[in-house]
Amino acid sequence: MMAPAWTTPADLRAQLERRWLRGDLARALVAEQPAWPMRLSLRGPSAAELSERFESARAWVAQLTATPNIRIEWRELSHRVLGRQRIPDQVWIDHADQALALIGKCREGGAWREIWHSTGEQLPALLPWLERRPLQALALAEHWQRLLAVCHWCMAHPRSGLYLRQVDIPGVHSKFIETHRSTLAEWLDLLLPAETIAADAVGVNLFARRYGFREKPTRIRFRLLDAGLSILPGCGGRPDITLDADSFARLALPIRRVFITENETNFLAFPDVAQAIVIFGGGYGWDALARADWLSQCPIHYWGDIDSHGFIILDRLRQHLPHVQSLLMDRETLHRHRVHWGEEPIPTRIEPHHLTPDEFALFDDLRTDRIAPRVRLEQEHIQFTWLSRAVACLIAPGLGDEQT
Repeated sequence: MMAPAWTTPADLRAQLERRWLRGDLARALVAEQPAWPMRLSLRGPSAAELSERFESARAWVAQLTATPNIRIEWRELSHRVLGRQRIPDQVWIDHADQALALIGKCREGGAWREIWHSTGEQLPALLPWLERRPLQALALAEHWQRLLAVCHWCMAHPRSGLYLRQVDIPGVHSKFIETHRSTLAEWLDLLLPAETIAADAVGVNLFARRYGFREKPTRIRFRLLDAGLSILPGCGGRPDITLDADSFARLALPIRRVFITENETNFLAFPDVAQAIVIFGGGYGWDALARADWLSQCPIHYWGDIDSHGFIILDRLRQHLPHVQSLLMDRETLHRHRVHWGEEPIPTRIEPHHLTPDEFALFDDLRTDRIAPRVRLEQEHIQFTWLSRAVACLIAPGLGDEQT
């Protein structure tokens, strides 16, 4: 015979645990409108089940009555065989502390109350956030006072112009703000005047810009591909140079062509090209390149992986520099290097809007597995002679550049 589906003490605890995980129980601990007493769902034996499972019903009643921190309301029924019987009808939790004790959350409940009252006294504008995110707040309990101290500092020093690690707050170490940018961003949006927030800087990576801190400079790495060019005294040959984005934007280079590659080895081994540079594309956003107006005056060739993500990177680059041309991201290159095909772990679902018809057709074939399942050709697997041939075709006589 199957076990009866009557509510057990474990079921009662599970009801409270679900309310805890949803944050409902934490909210009830500090609600202005008392949530107590709190009724829990209870399913007990019917009159027929009392006859059929009398001993099981007695054991069930004993289990409930032995459960601490609950209050039972009883009902009486007259049974034609068993006579008048008294069984549990409703189960109640009368006080918050009883609910916490039943699910073993007394310590967490105490911490939550302390967080709520401390925040209400210091920064009551954060209480709506607390009400929405009680468990997230509890996860930050050990850092709570330091987080509040950062908020107080930011309110006293709006748009300070300092680097995040220059902020001097007792007890707050140098990396603390960087570590907690996501939470602090949500709080500062509630606390700071709108005019002190850069509304267009959205996302954790733009935290510094949004709240007026000094940003770490974006650095751009490039190589001269022409030994005859010189931009730094004493640095001949083909130097590997790194500049901050603002300095890069102010360059006045005597060049006629730019290449961009995502792979460092390809960047270092790129063939010589007259009046040209190659940029290492890893590690910064394309908006940093877009600051350099002089890039719009010369052809740019982007060389990325032949997979769905490679084409999305190309698509994003064209949002900033629309005249960019792809290099070695075509069907001929893909099929020529079939032996080197790998597998793209998770093809992108992003829809591009800045690809040429041929590029989009190849992109669509890749993401829909029309060529083969999850095909990927990483740029470092392309033969150097194939690269040299492609570059030579770009700068051949008749295109306006000198043959190299």
